[in-house]
Amino acid sequence: MRTIRDLSLTCLVILTGSLFFSSGVLAQGAAKPAAIIATGSDVSFDYTLTDESGAVIDSSKGKQPMHYVHGQGQIIPGLEKELAGMAVGAEKKVTVKPEEGYGPVDPRAFREVPKDKLPADALKVGTMLMAQGPTGQVPVRVHEIKEQTVIMDFNHPLAGKTLLFDIKVTEIKPAAK
Repeated sequence: MRTIRDLSLTCLVILTGSLFFSSGVLAQGAAKPAAIIATGSDVSFDYTLTDESGAVIDSSKGKQPMHYVHGQGQIIPGLEKELAGMAVGAEKKVTVKPEEGYGPVDPRAFREVPKDKLPADALKVGTMLMAQGPTGQVPVRVHEIKEQTVIMDFNHPLAGKTLLFDIKVTEIKPAAK
């Protein structure tokens, strides 16, 4: 049995040769809105990270995209804030100041250690080493070499730096309900 709506739709198609929908009631096959990044979203994105001089610090090119769950503090706050609301395929250039990245350089994170506690080949300013901390291994950098001691920098290697990200969202799985 045909309803009045079916008949009027048929008449509209016959008279105009075109089919128009004026409400969502008839357009039941319409595409779902694209998922956007929100709290709890499982997100993957490609990125290239550079410093202010343009030197590449890190990139996902040729590797797996970066993966995180939005809102769980798994990536630096400034980048997470900028990813919110983006959809798959969206691209963006993001500048993250130290306060929303790895923080400013903390002068209390410098420690003086005896030279003999370091391997001989590490006694060069800028050498990166791994030290055992309370939460696991942490990167440390040789900051200064003195006569009997070495000043070690326990700040994150990117502390105090403005970070420039070139990102492209590759996948979003909405938060579980």
